[in-house]
Amino acid sequence: MVTQITRGIKISVSTNFEGTYFKNYRIQFAFSYEITIENQSKDSVQLNTRHWEIFDSLNDIETVDGEGVIGKKPVLKPGEKHTYSSGCLLASPFGAMRGYFSMINFTTTRTFKVIVPTFRLSAPFAIN
Repeated sequence: MVTQITRGIKISVSTNFEGTYFKNYRIQFAFSYEITIENQSKDSVQLNTRHWEIFDSLNDIETVDGEGVIGKKPVLKPGEKHTYSSGCLLASPFGAMRGYFSMINFTTTRTFKVIVPTFRLSAPFAIN
């Protein structure tokens, strides 16, 4: 598990290899990840958007931007947590993801970025 705190918002990420699949005559390596967002600040915040950079050892970097996470824009009061799971497919058994969440602080009405630390995606059978 990797963790990082930005402006009182703690991000924790754990990953899992889910298996291999064939899609369009190509093998795909499936990974899941679980992210916990914990508000350790004294202000209520809301997650509005996400930005991901997905690295695959055989491909270029894929960038993904979107609203919320899995269709939600969670509001977190001080001390609250929000956990969600998602996943991605890679063309190789190794990769990584990193990114950030754009959030708004309800006290100051300012938006800020919360860093999601780089987390590795690796199939256990491919590790020496």
